Parts: sequence; C-alpha cells; structure tokens
Amino acid sequence: MHQVERAIFDLRRGLPVLVADGDDWVLVQAVEGDAEAAAARLGELSGGAPALVLSRHRLAALGAEAPEEAARLPLPEDVAASRLAALAYAASPAAQLGRAGLATCRAALEAAGPGDLAALALMRRALLIPAALVARVAATRREAIAAARADGSLLAVEAAQAARCLEGTPGMLLRVSEARIPLVDADDCRFILFREPDGLREHVAVVIGDPSLAASAAVPLRLHSACLTGDLFGSLRCDCGEQLRNAVAEIEALGGGVLLYLAQEGRGIGLANKLRAYTLQDAGLDTLDADQVLGFGEDERRYGVAVDMLDALGIRRVQLMTNNPLKMAALARGGIEVVERQALYGSLNDHNHRYLSAKAERAGHLLDEVFRTRR
Repeated sequence: MHQVERAIFDLRRGLPVLVADGDDWVLVQAVEGDAEAAAARLGELSGGAPALVLSRHRLAALGAEAPEEAARLPLPEDVAASRLAALAYAASPAAQLGRAGLATCRAALEAAGPGDLAALALMRRALLIPAALVARVAATRREAIAAARADGSLLAVEAAQAARCLEGTPGMLLRVSEARIPLVDADDCRFILFREPDGLREHVAVVIGDPSLAASAAVPLRLHSACLTGDLFGSLRCDCGEQLRNAVAEIEALGGGVLLYLAQEGRGIGLANKLRAYTLQDAGLDTLDADQVLGFGEDERRYGVAVDMLDALGIRRVQLMTNNPLKMAALARGGIEVVERQALYGSLNDHNHRYLSAKAERAGHLLDEVFRTRR
C-alpha cells in the first residue's frame, strides 16, 4: 500500500496521480482547490476529455439514481469552476445550473470504471470532498505519461490497491507509546497511542483502572469518535464533549475499563467536511442530508481499528456504552462479544436538538430517554 499512501498525500497537495487498471490508465485529481485549472490540466496531460466522478450519495442529491456506488459525468474542456462546484458539492445545484442544465447532466452520466471507483476511495481516505476529476489517458499520450511515471514526476497506483484503501490493514495497527495521565474524573489512567500503518491516523486507548480485573466479566468500554469542536471547545451543536466526560466518570465509577478515542471526526468525514456540513445545516438541512449533499453516507466510520485495539489490549468481552446500534454490530462482526449495552447521554439544548433528533429518527440512535427528560 506504499504507493497508495503517497498518492493520498499528492492528492491532498493538489497534484494529479495516475490510477492504472491494466491497460486502462486514468489521471485523477481532487475537486478541492482550483478545479477549473485542474480539469484543463488533466485534459491536456491525458489527451482525453475530463470527467467528474460522483458518489451515489451526491448523485441522489442531484436527483439522479446510480445503480452502483458512483457514476462519471463527462465535462467540456472549458468547464467553469462554478459549474464544477455546483455539480460536486453545492447545496442547490439547480439554482446554479438551471433545471434544464441539471437534467442534461443527469442524462449524460456514464457507468464508473474501476479507476473511477478507486479515485473516489482515495478522496475519502484523504478526507477530501468525495468527488474526483478524472481523465482517461489517450493512446497518443501514453508514452509521455509512461515517461513521467518512470522519472517520478507522476505517481502511479494500481486501481485494485487504491480501491481497498478504506478497508485499512487489519491486524497491522502499531502500538507506539504510552504514559500515565491522571484525569479530573479518573486519577488512574494510561493513554496508549496506536498508529495506523500508513501513518495517516492515530488513535488512543484510555485505560482507566485495571481492566484485567474484569477478565471473566465484561470490560466497560466506550468507543468515542474525535470531535474537536465538542470535545475541546464545548460546542453546543452536539453532545460529544459531555458524552466523553460522562464516559470517563462512569467507567471510573464501575471500577475501570477502556475508552477508545478514535480519529474519526464528523462521523468519519474529517474536520474540513464537518465544517462544510455545519454551514449547510445553518441553511436548513439536517446533519444526514448535509453529509449527503457533500457526497457522503450517513455514517462513514469504520470500526476495524477499534477491534484491533481491543485485541492488542486482550479484551474480548465488553459492556458497551453507546446509543448507536451500528457500533454494537461492528464489534460483533469483529469477534468482540457485546455482553451488555449501557446508554450514555449528554444534554439536550436548543442548538443540538435538531442534530440529535435526526440521529434518533433517521439513523436509529437510541435516544428516547434524552427527549423524554426534556419534555
């Protein structure tokens, strides 16, 4: 996966990469940044027409149905940046493209190939907008592209490898360092840092007390996805910070356990996209619809890394503190026995009411008690 890791960094820097599926070569670049210039550059480098690859979630926001995970939309060589933004992530594409223009785009959609799907996977792993500028390399340009690939000026990755980048590397999580860090609500704590093999993300296991004392019982466990705005700054738009502190206090009260602090900001879409989603929410969308407009599903998180962390800590049976059934199912798939679920709440306020309502009514989170206490 070494080339895939380098490709992710190049895409985040605004550089094109080559995705190869046998003889099918596709140049790929992120939509973020100067998309208009990027599209023109891809067309020139490839000798082919540029296209925009969109996820099925974004296609739904555009009013188009995609039978597969994505589709590609051919673009004119002189496509304007405003048109690209309208297609890729604008909240009201019809307002910018017109109803007729949007209908024309929907009619022009083509099936996405392996290189296109790999491009979207790379964007997601890079925490960029999940839309990709692509251009298939024409026969007349293959020699020049091969030369750029050979001299290192253009990075190439295999489509099959790139498509698997979201799966992570099970069993290869690195335990890097640890230290004792007493907390306000739990004096006896160890922080153990784990790093994913590609170096992109780091996760922390907060071991409270001695979980080995519960070897035959279920270890109290909280899976907590990082939330900079809520955990650190006390944002009122969510209940994350309160849940984090309540989990530490509750684990301490139970005699010890583990809190896994996972680098999955914004339900896995990253901080930049989370802030974009907040802006869309301010315009009237709920949290799930805002993510869909940006091209994401309702929850992009994956919990394989949590299973690996628990394996490293020797924990196989847990009492899980969560309101999210998806977490219970993910641990069970990873071979972790969830003996019991314990609810964990924050406070309901005027700022997070709509957010929590969407999670309860549309995402199946178990929050009845939160709303019952408010009434």
